[in-house]
Amino acid sequence: MTMKKLLIATDNYLPRHDGISRVLSEIIPRLKTKYAITIIAPAFNNTKTQTVDGIEIVRIPLRKHMVGDYQPAKFKSKIIKHYVHEADIVFAQTLAPIGAIAIYQAQKQKKKVVAFVHSVEWELVPMAMRNYFRKLAYPLSKAYARFFYGKCDLILFPAQSIQDNVSWEVPSVEKRIVHLGCDTNTFVPPKSKVEAKKALGFDPKAIVIGYHGRLCREKDLKTLLRGFIKVDRKHKKKLLIVGDGIDSIKKMLERPNIHLHGSVDDVVPFLQAMDIYALSSLTETTCLSILEAMSCEVSVVTTRVGFVKDYIQEGKNGLFFDFQNNYELAKKLEQLIDNPVQMRSLGKRARETVIKLFDWNKTVKELIDAFESLEED
Repeated sequence: MTMKKLLIATDNYLPRHDGISRVLSEIIPRLKTKYAITIIAPAFNNTKTQTVDGIEIVRIPLRKHMVGDYQPAKFKSKIIKHYVHEADIVFAQTLAPIGAIAIYQAQKQKKKVVAFVHSVEWELVPMAMRNYFRKLAYPLSKAYARFFYGKCDLILFPAQSIQDNVSWEVPSVEKRIVHLGCDTNTFVPPKSKVEAKKALGFDPKAIVIGYHGRLCREKDLKTLLRGFIKVDRKHKKKLLIVGDGIDSIKKMLERPNIHLHGSVDDVVPFLQAMDIYALSSLTETTCLSILEAMSCEVSVVTTRVGFVKDYIQEGKNGLFFDFQNNYELAKKLEQLIDNPVQMRSLGKRARETVIKLFDWNKTVKELIDAFESLEED
């Protein structure tokens, strides 16, 4: 039996490290047993078009200018049009140049097109812009998203709350929930927290507060920095930041007791060295970085953002603080530092939550069900 051809169009993919790249890295190996997959992605780090494990990865060159911490791909409609023509299903991950053109061409060529909402554009785009562009960016990004989502046959969401946020804008398009997963066999607790800290050159007696992800405006790392600084000086502490992004944010984080590490292929050793994972983000959907920290039995302190507010329960498997409130963040950090029993308890329950609710195999099964539902139309 001939496999259906699945074209994955994305403006975020390896070697750039972010949530979408991690999602695709997990689902593609599982989907390729069912579909003949082609990926169209930006040429980050001057990567070239190549075939890897039977999957053709078509690279689109980048534009010269940056948008926040992101460098968009050039508009290459002819290339994308060709690959859309060859596909049976187009699976768009983004609404930047590659994803948007793929959606437009799929509708034009009467191909089935599915979009996955990894972020709410009218929340993300204004936050990623400088202050004087934000007011204009909000209505423009909402109209832009409405236009392209309206051309899809199916829109997939990682959580009901995200669907509710978008549904009002595109009421006529079919929608489904597909929860993302976490590899709990890879993201595991350390055998020894002391040894995990030593492996990174940290004092094993220091409390390590950590964050893993992009260094960009919507993550509000200024609040994390201020909260960290406010934690009582009697505590020996370290702030571990793993990720890359805007130069001005990196410069802001160059302070004593802050270890600023760049992007890594394997984040597990860094998560295992953390005692507390702190997320000050202003917008998220599922937030894989929190799930991965929870899977490593790291206690979490986070804003009530996206799907996070649904799977974390205050005082049971994590703690919340209000947006941009560094005073409250500092109090929650001190609460855990002063109570190591609670810290460990939250971490253990966090891993139990991830094991129970988040599984990549279930994610892929739901994706296949969604794709096959299009064939029945």
